[in-house]
Parts: sequence; C-alpha cells; structure tokens
Amino acid sequence: MPEHGEVWVFAEVEDGRIIDVALELLGRGRELAQTLGVPLAAVLVGQKIRGLADRLFAHGADIVYGAEHECLAEYTTLPYARVLADLVRERQPEIVIYGATPLGRDLAPRVASTLKTGLTADCTDLQIGSYESGGRVYQHKLLQIRPAWGGNIIATIVSPEHLPEMATVREGVMRIPEPVNGRTGTYLEVPVMPCAEDVKVSVLERKTHPRRVDLRAAATIVAGGYGMGSKENFGLIHELAGVLGAAVGGSRAAVDAGFIHADHQVGQTGTTVRPKLYIACGISGAVQHRAGMEESAKILAINIDPEAPIFGVAHYGIVGDAREAIPRLIKALRGKL
Repeated sequence: MPEHGEVWVFAEVEDGRIIDVALELLGRGRELAQTLGVPLAAVLVGQKIRGLADRLFAHGADIVYGAEHECLAEYTTLPYARVLADLVRERQPEIVIYGATPLGRDLAPRVASTLKTGLTADCTDLQIGSYESGGRVYQHKLLQIRPAWGGNIIATIVSPEHLPEMATVREGVMRIPEPVNGRTGTYLEVPVMPCAEDVKVSVLERKTHPRRVDLRAAATIVAGGYGMGSKENFGLIHELAGVLGAAVGGSRAAVDAGFIHADHQVGQTGTTVRPKLYIACGISGAVQHRAGMEESAKILAINIDPEAPIFGVAHYGIVGDAREAIPRLIKALRGKL
C-alpha cells in the first residue's frame, strides 16, 4: 500500500457553485482513497471560494486545497495549469481526477504535459488493481476504464511508472454521494503568485448558453431515434413526454439527422442518465447509446426489429413500429390519467 500521497479531485466551479461532476468524483475518489489508505483531497481554484469548502467536506473530502486570487476569477489555461502543476509537485498526490467538462478537457492535458505523466480522457469507471508488464507486477494502480474504437470495446488503461496517475471522467457516470452534514476537514490555503505569463490570454467577454433540458435530473425520459423517420414524426416523442411529464431525449443518429437538438442527446457522446423510467422509441441500441442509459431503473423499448440490441438491456419490450405504437400508448395513458 502507498505510504504517502493522496487522491485528488479537481473541484470545478461555475457561476459560484461546485458543479455536479466534481461531487460525483468525490464519491468515487472516496472509494479509491479508502482502498489505498490515503486521504481524499479536493482542489479549489478561483476567487471567493473559501465558502465552498464545507460542501466538499460534506461529500467526502478530508482536505481542501484553496488557491484563491483575483487573477483566477475567470478560467484561463495558463495560470490554472501553473497553480495546479506547482501544487502537485509540492504535495505529490497518487491520483488526480477531473470532470470531462470543456474546462477539464482543457486543463488536464496541460497539467499532465507539464508534469510528464499520463492522462486517460473520458473514463466511465475508475478502480484500484494490479497490473503486470514485462514480468513485473505493479500493485495498487489506477485502472482507468473507458470505451474505445467508437465504443465497440471497453479499454482498461494503466500508467504504472509515472505519478500522479491522472484521468478525466465523463459527467453523470457516477453517483453523487449523500452529504454528511457537519462533516469537517482541513482547509489549506495555496499561495498564488501571479506572473507575466498569466496575462497572455485574457477573458474579454463571457457568454453562457443554458442547456435546453436537464436530462440528468429527469425522473422519466422519452427518447427517440432515427427509427422515428423524420422530424415531424419526432413530434410523437414530445407528445408522449408531455402526457408523462417526462423529459425528451434522443440518440446520436436522431441528433445527426436534425430530428432534435444536441442538448437532448443521450449516450457516450451525449448525456449519461439514470431515470426511474426510460422509454426508447425507434432506437436500435448501439453500444454508444446503451452506455448512457443502461443504468435506468426501468427501460421500455419500442422497436420494429426484434433483434435490436436495445432489447438486451430493456426490462419491457414492444416489437413494432414506434410511429404506430406511440399513438396507442398515448391514447391508453390519457384514458387512464
């Protein structure tokens, strides 16, 4: 077992709050840290961040490193990467994990390159295990698990000879742990000394585009695929969702065909969801889509092909044309409701 080091989670902040994926990573980070017998730490970078530490403690962090300075108020790559890389050199953690957000996907590679260590992007699972190479067995290494070859295989990636082991993790693939109110930890202020290089890039204007739908928070999702045939037919998905009070989702094929906006996409390259009920209409169930919804509590699939892969994960199935089945389902539901 490691005699030193920590497991770190980069706690990304957006609009003054810690984003959900950082809390999801604290849950898995807690498991990794307990397996290794080391503390779990969260890293906060920004301005006016001290008040966010209590939430990180409540969700499992033993230590919070706070790097606070006005030069860090808006995210830019150079100062964030420098602060984080310097802190890693000083504290020498075993593992550092980030959310696979636009910020995380920009920051993590820069830090990994600076530290000359490995990085696995877009992981869907993290575990601790052993690895053998060249007759040597490496114990207690981070097994970084992610889809590869377009989602057709699941790869396990290991960086056995360089520390820290680093990975980005997709949003929504891990559960947010229940907070423990009153839980405390150690807050350590990280000195920040701005340098001339920090201002090579500056933020002139910030615009945000709110997502059209919050699929991760939806209890019921009705999703349509390319099998719906057209954007007009996709109106049936919206109608069924309206009857059920559900959110509307779509497969990558439906998004690419222009049936629905990309904000509604479920799957490996979209949003990972775990609703109480997921209704898949005209979705064949490619592995990329199943990776984003197969942990739903109940899955109802409607597809004309009885051999469609979606039936392999569905709890209930209707073999038939979704364009014919959905109106009947809507009529039955309206009569019951």
